[in-house]
Amino acid sequence: MQSHLLAVLDGFGANPGLMVGAALVAAVGLQTAIAVFIGARRLHHLQRQARLEQDRLNLTLRAARIQSQTAEAEKASWNGWRKFTVARKIRECEDVYSFELQPHDGKPLPTFKPGQYVTFGLDLPGHGKQVVRCYSLSDAPQRRDRYRVTIKRDAKPGYPPGVASSHFCDQVRESDILNVKAPAGHFAIDTEKETAAVLISAGVGITPVLSMAKAVVASGSRREIWFFFVCRNRHDFMLQSEVEALAKAGNIRVQVCFSRPDQGDVKGRDYHHEGRLTADLVKSLLPSSNYDFYLCGNGAFMADLFSGLTTWGVPESRIHFEAFGPATIKKTSDTTSLRRKTGEDSPGPQCSVTFAKSGRTVRWEPGATNLLEFALSHGIRMDSGCCAGSCGSCLVAVKSGEVVYLNPPDSTPEAGSCLTCICRPKGDLILDA
Repeated sequence: MQSHLLAVLDGFGANPGLMVGAALVAAVGLQTAIAVFIGARRLHHLQRQARLEQDRLNLTLRAARIQSQTAEAEKASWNGWRKFTVARKIRECEDVYSFELQPHDGKPLPTFKPGQYVTFGLDLPGHGKQVVRCYSLSDAPQRRDRYRVTIKRDAKPGYPPGVASSHFCDQVRESDILNVKAPAGHFAIDTEKETAAVLISAGVGITPVLSMAKAVVASGSRREIWFFFVCRNRHDFMLQSEVEALAKAGNIRVQVCFSRPDQGDVKGRDYHHEGRLTADLVKSLLPSSNYDFYLCGNGAFMADLFSGLTTWGVPESRIHFEAFGPATIKKTSDTTSLRRKTGEDSPGPQCSVTFAKSGRTVRWEPGATNLLEFALSHGIRMDSGCCAGSCGSCLVAVKSGEVVYLNPPDSTPEAGSCLTCICRPKGDLILDA
């Protein structure tokens, strides 16, 4: 082989033209290779730029569509009560029913923010005044011909069953007509954002967060969503087929907990985790705490999760929640906001609250969340609905004194009254309750 190589070199040496030609061929080949490499890189860059531009265009179009829907919703919205017909009543599981509601006048419905609720005014036998209750919308907002609510009978051991929820479960039938107020509430996910989110619910608390998840899927967003849900077992797994459908979306990760699995429940098929849904479980599955969290459930469930998440380092501003009944979660930010409003350094004023009709005067407890919770904790009966300052059910006349609001009410209460679910006393206070 060595003698053959020497012969080739000798041939080049004997023929300078051949050497120049070989050099030219090599140079041309190198230039061609460089040109191909540069062209390939440029093509890859152009393709990547095109994909980014397409993504930006899609986001712009989606934002424009959402803004258009919002504008249409404002036009189609209404004040006060509107008549709705019960188009369908569906049994989801024991003591849980979904109600599909169509406007009796046949006009289009406004869209709503996923997570919001509607308010019902019920005229029930034996009740001197209208019973007002709020229930979360449980479907995506894309439908314009009907709303859906999912209601569970409120039944706790040692207490009479809930008046309104029992009425819905036992008495409301298809074709019945109900009084309904327009969607409201601040517990809602922003579908224009692409930030990763964690949706956590227990029992019937699934209704607003299911609406959120379905809205994300319907919008075509690739937003990362974790969906956690806990119930006792498959017999209490309401809206199960819709949760299973969420799991088929590539960007939604569903995690179901059964606190007390039944003998026929199979782990890995019917549920993913056994036991309570805790912050520790959430932490063990999430890659980081860099998410927006949306929580909905009963007070104890919410308080435990809120405490666990804040201990983990999640900022309070990124934890959004809606509890059943008076709120039991006390945010540090709420206290700070109240101090700024009252100009005081303590969580609340040193004062007394008199409930005139009940004939009781009670020393205000600075740790109390609001006047409604404070009254209920002392056995003083008060009507309530949304517990968010929207429905007006907790409106009470102020006979003497002033209040300060933790959050601005959706509409200004009539003069001389206050919405007890979102306010505290500013000093000594006398309420007509």
